[in-house]
Amino acid sequence: MSAIIQAFKDADLRKKIFFTIAMIILYRIGAQIPSPGVDYASISGRLRDLTQDQSSVYSLINLFSGGALLQLSVFAIGIMPYITASIIVQLLTVVIPHFEQLKKEGQSGQSKMMQYTRYLTVGLALLQSSGIVALADREQLLGAGISVLDADRTFFDLIILVLTMTAGAVLVMWLGELITEKGVGNGMSLLIFAGIATRLPTDGMNILGNSGGVVFAVVLASVLILVIGVVFVEQGQRRIPVQYAKRMVGRRQYGGSSTYLPLKVNQAGVIPVIFASSLIYMPVLITQIVNSGSLEVSDNWWQRNVIAHLQTPSSWQYIVMYFALTIFFSYFYVSVQYDPNDQAENMKKYGGFIPGIRPGRPTAQYLGFVMN
Repeated sequence: MSAIIQAFKDADLRKKIFFTIAMIILYRIGAQIPSPGVDYASISGRLRDLTQDQSSVYSLINLFSGGALLQLSVFAIGIMPYITASIIVQLLTVVIPHFEQLKKEGQSGQSKMMQYTRYLTVGLALLQSSGIVALADREQLLGAGISVLDADRTFFDLIILVLTMTAGAVLVMWLGELITEKGVGNGMSLLIFAGIATRLPTDGMNILGNSGGVVFAVVLASVLILVIGVVFVEQGQRRIPVQYAKRMVGRRQYGGSSTYLPLKVNQAGVIPVIFASSLIYMPVLITQIVNSGSLEVSDNWWQRNVIAHLQTPSSWQYIVMYFALTIFFSYFYVSVQYDPNDQAENMKKYGGFIPGIRPGRPTAQYLGFVMN
């Protein structure tokens, strides 16, 4: 509590906090603004039925989008195109020499990579909004035969809807960058949290009303313990001791100091979770398109053995696959994001070494072993 009071006493920090809150409020307002040509009377009733089952894939989608995606609001696409674009650009630094060179150019290179990320975000937003509008036009978005668009719509109306949601995604990207630049914390992470947090009061009241106060208290305590655990892991780091050899430059002696190299426990962050969620949902989406919006379990082997489990996050098959994909992408993303060879080379260049480990390749191998 004292830390919060001290934060508001600092004029500059107080300004950043209020700016962040204002941007989050603006984001939530945009998530409720209706897109042109959408039949909200039809959507609202259907969404209540689909999201009533907390274990359904629709409930999961509604949770991560803050209720915006399935409502086809202005911010329906949200922040996902930007996150996807950021991941793709980071992966390109491994396979394309030009991007690898930009990564090594410092601030100027980062600015160019950010510009590429923005361009890619626009393209992905246009692609995703086109796919969602196509599903809605074919009455497949919320199930077969469920119309969510105006009956008298034209092709021009669909184009306007696509452009509206694309512009909304670009605006969300801008809001996230503003929060990162002028606010507190990472803007994209805060917007994701804002979307998820909007469901917490409703879900809490449902638990309290359906299961009673004891279950509600247990759930609340579990959530608090989980938050504490997440913060603990997020702040955790492995400190590798580093020593710098003494060297003479003219008549002055430099080096001879000891420090440490902080390696985060959760180096990959939330990216593997996003990757895993997207990959699991893809078969469900493809099946929905092929089967004219139907996700009902049939005699088809694919439907019976795959989709029946992937559309139910509470099933053990879904949990095992989600866990395995998250672990895989954690290893993969860390190997892309953190290059132990560059770290070892920089340490060797400035006379640094890890006690007991020879500089150069042995140091790179040791750092790679620790990170994995």
